[in-house]
Amino acid sequence: MTDSSLIARFGKVAVLMGGPSAEREISLLSGNAVLKSLDEMGVDAIGLDVSDASVLSDLQQNGINRVFIALHGRWGEDGVIQGALEVLGIPYTGSGVLGSAIAMEKGRCKLMWIGAGLPTPDFMLLGDETDLQLAELNIGFPMAIKPSREGSSLGVSKANNRDELVRFWHAAKELDDIVLAEKWITGTELTVAILNGRALPVIRLEAQGEFYDFDAKYISDSTNYICPCGLPAELESAVQDLAVNAFNVASCRGWGRVDVLLDEHQQPYLLEVNTVPGMTSHSLVPMAAKQSGLSFNQLVMQILETSDE
Repeated sequence: MTDSSLIARFGKVAVLMGGPSAEREISLLSGNAVLKSLDEMGVDAIGLDVSDASVLSDLQQNGINRVFIALHGRWGEDGVIQGALEVLGIPYTGSGVLGSAIAMEKGRCKLMWIGAGLPTPDFMLLGDETDLQLAELNIGFPMAIKPSREGSSLGVSKANNRDELVRFWHAAKELDDIVLAEKWITGTELTVAILNGRALPVIRLEAQGEFYDFDAKYISDSTNYICPCGLPAELESAVQDLAVNAFNVASCRGWGRVDVLLDEHQQPYLLEVNTVPGMTSHSLVPMAAKQSGLSFNQLVMQILETSDE
């Protein structure tokens, strides 16, 4: 049962979804799931599909008191919508302008982690063909090629040789002009949901393909999500502490998800922060929340409360 005084304090809530990024369709699924949950709890909520700057006048015309951001990728996770909401004086969920911008650009985020002494795979940014040669020399094969400012593993490939490096670099550049080459680490894929400053139970991911890519996240029914993750308690706690530290170093707040790789020596490496993780039927934060005893509705309510920060 949701506290009626809490509902009243929220006022009218807009769930922002859709947007112009490559993750638009996933965002619509997340946003509609959140909107349904808010409706079930009696929150006065509307959904807004963010297609252009007209969303700002829509927020004002509808008398919105606060915003639940369910926008994935650019506009939603890069600080753009957060900055606009700051100007309008409308509270919103999740990370602020700075944390969103840092987490969105993987290369910058990794530089901050390195500066803080946190472990992350060796990497470099690929600007031109000369950088490809340097990556081959300094990182070596295999390596991961990633658009620096995309989520949902869009455009991520494993390059095993020079020809694949060139091909995957060109493909990644179609999504983002900043492309990251990262040392490929074979090991256990983990993800840690963060909610109000604490880590939820770690989830271990077992994809049928070579890694946890877009299909494994949103399409395949053969991906295994293991929670409890099966790690020794001390190691799981260490991974959770690392994730919270990484989240804080990136100036993130409220809620999010940190992806981690555990190598064959049980050494964890930070991959990236997601400041607006998915809230779909395949999504990981609801899964971790359920393991910790939170229903989907309770999770949505706690995320909405992060708009008070």
